[in-house]
Amino acid sequence: MSTTTVTTWFLRQTAPADLRRAAAPAGDVRIARAGVPSPEFSRFLYTAVGGDVRWTDRLGLGHEEWRALLSAPGTETWVAYEDGTPAGYAELAAGAEGAVEIVYFGLLPAFRGRRIGGHLLSYATARAWDLGERWPGLGATRTVWLHTCSQDGPHAKANYLRRGFSVYDTRVAEERDAVTPGPWPGAFARPSDGA
Repeated sequence: MSTTTVTTWFLRQTAPADLRRAAAPAGDVRIARAGVPSPEFSRFLYTAVGGDVRWTDRLGLGHEEWRALLSAPGTETWVAYEDGTPAGYAELAAGAEGAVEIVYFGLLPAFRGRRIGGHLLSYATARAWDLGERWPGLGATRTVWLHTCSQDGPHAKANYLRRGFSVYDTRVAEERDAVTPGPWPGAFARPSDGA
């Protein structure tokens, strides 16, 4: 099997004041928490968002493994909707010593380039900072972190930097190429305005 050299950047904020919010996009865009842990819905979001950027780490998980991850204290899924249609999501997970990870973040291909990503990232980061207020016993968030890599979308790292994240570590590794379960061929092309 062939391999690809992948650069991974680890980014963080160390205070709520680090967050630089993006403006809300035009139109009917709203963000809501998926309050009921749903492996089916989360797997749909995971494959729809990550299918063209090689998200594969959770593909082998069974239903109960998904449920356990999503039901862990301090784990939340925040979904952006445009006109009632899921456009993207962010998954947060509380860790040790007040660290909250934005485990997954992204948009479905058809919703990219419409200013939804900056808005969703701003909102999700703010929810990471106030996560302890919704989960008694977790304590206050002390840092919010995430990672992105050279396989992610071309604007991912720049979006994180614009929102006030800073790089604190970089790693380079060879990764085996993998087939992702993304949508059918051609699904990543945006429809024309006249369609």
